[in-house]
Amino acid sequence: MRWLLALVLAICLPGGASALECRSENYEDLAYSLCEVDLARDDLRLFLRDEEGRPWGHFTRLDKHLSESGKALVFGMNAGMYHPDRSAVGLYTEEGRKEKPLVLGASDSNFGMLPNGVFCVGAGEARVYETTAFAKAQPECRFATQSGPMLVIDGALHPRFLPESTSRYFRNGVGTSENGKTAVFVISDQSVTFHEFARFFRDRLGLKSALYLDGSISRLHAVSLDRSDPGFAMGPIVGVVAP
Repeated sequence: MRWLLALVLAICLPGGASALECRSENYEDLAYSLCEVDLARDDLRLFLRDEEGRPWGHFTRLDKHLSESGKALVFGMNAGMYHPDRSAVGLYTEEGRKEKPLVLGASDSNFGMLPNGVFCVGAGEARVYETTAFAKAQPECRFATQSGPMLVIDGALHPRFLPESTSRYFRNGVGTSENGKTAVFVISDQSVTFHEFARFFRDRLGLKSALYLDGSISRLHAVSLDRSDPGFAMGPIVGVVAP
């Protein structure tokens, strides 16, 4: 319990290490959980493998490892699509080291429903880029994960999203502010369509750039919401680390 008290103090007291805010919201009679990350104060990272090359797989295993160095995973979410061996489908960069290259071109999966995109964490900022724009800009990313489809592109919904769609899944994604100082991670608390999910980012949160991370297997770990979703082993994980 002492580590939990220390964590609460670090988050809540003035000058604490984290500005992370997680909450639940309803929009158009649909429920969502979201966490807002302040890139100036929060230690946002991507995680895939341990020192022996094994995928972390679960929030609990990653959190236990962090606790050995006096830290905790205060927020976590699955961070993009992955192969059966848990390797990332598209671009994946961790601590500046590129494990997988950028993938261009369409495919039959959600990942290849173009335009897709890249979530990039740089120095004090994070941005969602459409993939071809990312390839052209070649931004410096300490961490990066590619996924798809894009949800919101320069304020417009993905052109293939249909208001009358009946394809509903639990879904999760990330959007970024125009100045790159805030990243908002969202998971639906019931099944939603792509169109409904994208509208939440654009019309409720006012974000002009947002990226789909995955569906069906979507999971959230949020200490402040007393929530840590169990399930199958994951590939890439995005999270905020605090003392």
